[in-house]
Amino acid sequence: MHNFDIIKEVKPTKTYRVASVLGKFDLQSENIIEHFKGSIDLPNNWQIGLIVGKSGTGKTTIAKELFKDVYITSYQYNAETVLDDMPKNVSVSEICKAFNSVGFSSPPSWLKPFSVLSNGEKMRVDLARAMLEKNKLFVFDEFTSVVDRNVAQIGSFAMQKAIRKTDKQFIAVTCHFDVQDWLIPDWVFNTDTMTFQSFEGQKKNRPEIKFKIFNYGNKSIWKMFAKYHYLSHSHNNAAKVFIATVNDEIAGFLSVLHFPHPKVKNMKKVHRLVILPDYQGVGIGIKLLYEIGLIYKKQKQRFNIVTSAPSLIFALKKSSKWITTRYGRTSSQSKGTTVGNMQTSKNRITASFELKG
Repeated sequence: MHNFDIIKEVKPTKTYRVASVLGKFDLQSENIIEHFKGSIDLPNNWQIGLIVGKSGTGKTTIAKELFKDVYITSYQYNAETVLDDMPKNVSVSEICKAFNSVGFSSPPSWLKPFSVLSNGEKMRVDLARAMLEKNKLFVFDEFTSVVDRNVAQIGSFAMQKAIRKTDKQFIAVTCHFDVQDWLIPDWVFNTDTMTFQSFEGQKKNRPEIKFKIFNYGNKSIWKMFAKYHYLSHSHNNAAKVFIATVNDEIAGFLSVLHFPHPKVKNMKKVHRLVILPDYQGVGIGIKLLYEIGLIYKKQKQRFNIVTSAPSLIFALKKSSKWITTRYGRTSSQSKGTTVGNMQTSKNRITASFELKG
């Protein structure tokens, strides 16, 4: 059990301005005293905790007192890419795995400096870095404070999924109560009431996500997604476009082309699949891919996707709804091409999948 009895006293120097405020508001003393007392009885088996309460109720003070050795407000990012800002003792493969696990799954964004990322991406990079550090326990203050609340909720769910796949322990410190249902913590300490609640052994379910798909006629919307595609910014104008929304916000893009084949006349192939960074990590891409595939299966069409995205390959390989039709490097006779500054090498590992009947 972590008990705390913290007294904080602030003694400002008695300047002219301080004296003026004391007189104007008839304050008896310039000293400001705050007292925080309580206990956090951590369960035996836990991975995610939440310290939550309104501003000024002692969240940061308590977190620093109890977990000062693993307390994090922010990291220093100085490299030209976030890849090079990760711990030096981990491999590129481990970094990529950590990025994908927290929903930071757009390789072009891995090549950017931290400063140009969106707030949602920065939040996920911070978590990935913490997961790659040697400490088993880490505490994040101001969790989701600078992101849109819809993004905060989706991001919280992606993060808890990532944490539960490791042996790490994570404590979020925030004034936002709306993340609790999405973070699905094993325990919560509420600084408004100084009360502790354990959820050990209880079934945990996330709230429903309002997911919709639209057949979208205006193909110029690809511009909104192009820079997040891992391989190419181009788009075939003949492709049929579908858009996915999450809680009424645009989140995903999928387009489909007819696949010309000398023998197979009814094959449709995914042309582009992109989920915006703020919505990655919760399975939206897999859901969108499957639902569009069902539409074509009902039309007696076969539905295929070829990808080299590691997170997508992993998800489709473990799914019972998809058949792996090919896995490995592209043909030795195929030629590498350059798209922008990225080389699409003939040695790149790709996988082909077809939706089952």
